[in-house]
Amino acid sequence: MQSSLIILYSIPAFAVLMAIELSYGIFRGSNTYRLNDTFCSLTLGLLSRFPPVFKLGVSGMVYAGAANLFGIDGLAKDAWSTWVLAFLLYDFSYYWKHRLCHERTLLWASHVVHHQSEDYNLGTALRQTGSSFIVSWIFYIPMFLVGVPIEVFVPVAGVNLVYQFWVHTEHIGSLGLLDRIMVTPSNHRVHHARNAEYIDANYGGVFIIWDRIFGTFRAERSDLPPEYGTRTPLRSWNPLWANLEIYWRMLRDSWYTKNWRDKCQVWISRTGWRPDDVAAQFAKPESSTANYLKYHTNTSLGYQVFAVVQFLMCALVTLWVVLYLPQQSIYESVVMMLLVVVSAALTAEILKGNSLWIWLEVARSLAVLTVILVLRTRGLDFLVGQFLALHAVFNLLVIALIWAYGRFYLWPLKPN
Repeated sequence: MQSSLIILYSIPAFAVLMAIELSYGIFRGSNTYRLNDTFCSLTLGLLSRFPPVFKLGVSGMVYAGAANLFGIDGLAKDAWSTWVLAFLLYDFSYYWKHRLCHERTLLWASHVVHHQSEDYNLGTALRQTGSSFIVSWIFYIPMFLVGVPIEVFVPVAGVNLVYQFWVHTEHIGSLGLLDRIMVTPSNHRVHHARNAEYIDANYGGVFIIWDRIFGTFRAERSDLPPEYGTRTPLRSWNPLWANLEIYWRMLRDSWYTKNWRDKCQVWISRTGWRPDDVAAQFAKPESSTANYLKYHTNTSLGYQVFAVVQFLMCALVTLWVVLYLPQQSIYESVVMMLLVVVSAALTAEILKGNSLWIWLEVARSLAVLTVILVLRTRGLDFLVGQFLALHAVFNLLVIALIWAYGRFYLWPLKPN
């Protein structure tokens, strides 16, 4: 949880820096933000906070098991040398984890979310997967085996992740000597690019020296602007689908391919490999960089206002779950998580401009209120129920205000 708290306490700084980047981009005529894409990125960031809340990260369990099984004596947690060693070992381990997450399909599935955005800004940095906890711990076992204390490992991991926030921007150019040692915006733009010349490069978290040592470094070229996103575009704002899409494709390929060896190979192959029979049957919509148009949807101002309000509500729910976890039962936390997931998914569909989804949100809010009232009449009252009822009432109020203002004054509650 300490790593999550480091990230949590960094959120105000993240918000201020994003506001500065947005303002600077608008002032310079080079804005890199779009509401629909940013909504998807930020809600993915919210969803990524739930696995640590539910203790689904297994690094701590692995450390405890290794220490007990092998009788490992931990390094002195108060020694500066322990912290320096841990920081270097973590970044080295991160390099190999990150690299293999790009080179093997199953690992790519746990990381692809971070690369789906076709924009590149500080909001993209917060676009994190919800499934990385499944495999990430494997790469840090060597740190546990040499005796890095868990009290050192967790904050080092948090600092490493927070460092990576600032490199997600197009507004900072080459930094000279620093580009040769550290991961910088120039280096990381190459990593996020889907240009053939930039693919599979610059995996470092804090130090770029690992890429230079192991031959995966590419310098950003002034004659080749990066194009962002994945080679197979997501074409959706739905954070739930963003997490599940590649797993669904892998399951489908494994199910339909006729060769039993290929059924297994789908999961462990190099990224991009597919059995010939399913590749022909289910062709992927590959995108080239030539004349490629970003995925975009036009929605009315009313829908955009609703999306912003809904995101803020989801952020408050997530913050409430994280800060008051000891006062909640596991069932309450799960219900709150489902509230965020469903609300984010519905709002993402609303951002496509389909009026049906706004009325589904109305129906969902009314259904939640009905369930809460029924439970209260039966003597069942709980704190999360009050929160859910408040969220539903607020949703209905906002939708009513947007509808009334649009109908009688300014904008229509429908796509442009």
